[in-house]
Amino acid sequence: MHNSEHGPYEPKEEQVLHFEPQFKLIRCTINGERVTKMVDMRASLTDMLRNDFRLTSVKKGCEVGECGACAVLVNGEAFNSCIYMAIWADGKDIWTTEGLLSKDGTLSDIQQAFIDEAAVQCGFCTPGFIVTSSEIVAKKKRFTRAELRKMLAGHLCRCTGYENILRAVEKTIEKNIEK
Repeated sequence: MHNSEHGPYEPKEEQVLHFEPQFKLIRCTINGERVTKMVDMRASLTDMLRNDFRLTSVKKGCEVGECGACAVLVNGEAFNSCIYMAIWADGKDIWTTEGLLSKDGTLSDIQQAFIDEAAVQCGFCTPGFIVTSSEIVAKKKRFTRAELRKMLAGHLCRCTGYENILRAVEKTIEKNIEK
């Protein structure tokens, strides 16, 4: 015991620190395959898809939801996966550009249209554009050029100037409406 001018030192009651769990078990479907994964609660969906599932079409661009390079479909809707927490994927249906290929490796209509219309240059932004474009095409509805520009406005591309991308989306919309 330590004596001081204030009297003997008395230890305080034991303090118990409470920590929230850092990991959570999630179940979701990724590109048509059911998965169960223990994920870090702080991880983005981008990190989970790239690091745990090696789905490298999901690009790490800005990491603040501005460039669209990380876009994935969550229950059919395009989201920037860099600002979508991995734990939010629990119970969801996730699709990346890799999942748009058919089982035999045939490109989807939108993927082929990007090639046909030379909508690919460096390729970094392409997977995100393709994912968002596939959401647009799935609506089976014609859009004006201005509407398409607005729907694709969440994507940045330094190479193409967007015209070829818009043509690829329009071409695929027409092809799918005719089906």
